[in-house]
Amino acid sequence: MARQRAAWWMWVVAVLVLSGCATTRVADKGHFVERSVTVDGRASRYQVFVPRDAKAQRGALPVVLFLHGSGERGSDGHRQTTAGLGPHLRDHARDFPALVVLPQAPEDQEWSGINNRIALAALDATIVEFGADPARQYLTGMSMGGYGSWNIALEHPTRFAAIVPVCGAVLAPRAVRASLFVESVANEADPYAAIAERLRATPIWMFHGALDDVVLPADDRKLKAAFDAAGAGDVRYTEYPQGNHNAWDATYADAAMWDWLFAQRR
Repeated sequence: MARQRAAWWMWVVAVLVLSGCATTRVADKGHFVERSVTVDGRASRYQVFVPRDAKAQRGALPVVLFLHGSGERGSDGHRQTTAGLGPHLRDHARDFPALVVLPQAPEDQEWSGINNRIALAALDATIVEFGADPARQYLTGMSMGGYGSWNIALEHPTRFAAIVPVCGAVLAPRAVRASLFVESVANEADPYAAIAERLRATPIWMFHGALDDVVLPADDRKLKAAFDAAGAGDVRYTEYPQGNHNAWDATYADAAMWDWLFAQRR
């Protein structure tokens, strides 16, 4: 009986030790949590990346809204974490310092209309739940999400401390994707000048591949010229000479970009 009791206590101690190790491992790195938001009767799942020791960090956390590209559309609530910023967060789960909100647009839809309202509702909910800093909200998106970044920024020109559109553009990239464009300047005689005038006070850093044959870099070049002509305060443009459409891996791996981004405040 004594041997059985001793063995039982050893088993309890082992379980407690292993449980403590598991807890430590989880606390030692950031992780994704799934949430849902309902806008105009439509429920949509989204992911939030919660950085390591978020509750222990002093002060409110910065928060990034990430808009995925065409290939991550759907309703599974997960695919938007598999390309672009999501893989970078997994690779840097121990040291990425900000909350990240990753909404998902449905199949065959763009970042416009209700999808943008859902994205912003997810951002609002995250700010409340995790105590994010309203003065340090950032917006980035890739490809279709690059277009979406312009759409949302133009609709809310004083909300974001900085935006980072990656391989996006202003006009539809080709006839078969006529629905992909920056809507609020679609009827402007010079849409590039219109964007520059409305967002001249917002820090912006655009990224594109010079060899991109999916979304040509011409629009980003025109935007940079328009911002320069408008006397914008801090608008940057990086074009990767050997880069094709996938400009996002290099962009999100760029430590200088993150240092610049998190230094911006509203």
